[in-house]
Amino acid sequence: MDRAVAQKQETYSMTHAEKTSVLAGLIGSGIQASRTPAMHEHEGDAQNLRYLYRLIDIDALQLDISALPRLIESAQNCGFTGLNITFPCKQAVIPLLDELSAEARGIGAVNTVVFKDGKRIGHNTDCLGFAEGFQRGLDKAPRQQVVQMGAGGAGAAVAHALLSAGVECLTVFEVEPQRAQGLVDNLNAHFGAGRAQVGVDLPAAMAKADGLVNTTPVGMTKLPGTPLPVELLRPELWVAEIIYFPLETELLKHARALGCRTLDGSTMAVFQAVKAFELFSGQSADAERMMAHFHTL
Repeated sequence: MDRAVAQKQETYSMTHAEKTSVLAGLIGSGIQASRTPAMHEHEGDAQNLRYLYRLIDIDALQLDISALPRLIESAQNCGFTGLNITFPCKQAVIPLLDELSAEARGIGAVNTVVFKDGKRIGHNTDCLGFAEGFQRGLDKAPRQQVVQMGAGGAGAAVAHALLSAGVECLTVFEVEPQRAQGLVDNLNAHFGAGRAQVGVDLPAAMAKADGLVNTTPVGMTKLPGTPLPVELLRPELWVAEIIYFPLETELLKHARALGCRTLDGSTMAVFQAVKAFELFSGQSADAERMMAHFHTL
């Protein structure tokens, strides 16, 4: 009996010793409802990886964004493979990094950090994630005039994806005018003059818009509400969210009630996670398997 147990223990140890180990995490505010850990760990299990994914919630830790340098350093020192970065840290993290991918540099925001050879390398997988969601959910939607709410880190990635997808003119509304102007300047430098503009008159912009995208955190479980008066919605408008907890935000609920075409944040959440998984593990992810698992959570 003892010999049999010892053999089983040896087999178990050898099996696990052969597995690639990944320790990843998510830093952000109000992220307890995030499905990202479950998506990553489930895909890791499916690929026979020892894959652990942990939440580092600055709210739960009773910290604020000023703690970000310490949190990044601690994760690196503790042997993390990498981190996902979410609201409100996607731009604040950039000065803490050694290198940026070309996409992250162009967008001006980071949502994934890989620790490699002692360096902190920033990537952006949000742009790819939103682009995939837009193609799948709103592929033939009109895109002459689009209004975007928010110009933060996620907003920068979404704006790049929208203009890459053929939006002719993007009007950006943001509570911080300098942030909006910075994003618009970046977009026009990349895509050509006049492709983006800072919004001034929201009702007027909405009256002629084909679509609306919310990239602000308003609508999240921790920040309920809508980013604009719902009276500005019209049935012929399409409306997209990047929030996925909850999947049906107040904005989407009102839009669907009017008959608008809508896009929730699930596809962006999954496909940004697919790319992040590949950056962390060095292995290809099964996007459809991750999508299917996401919808069971």
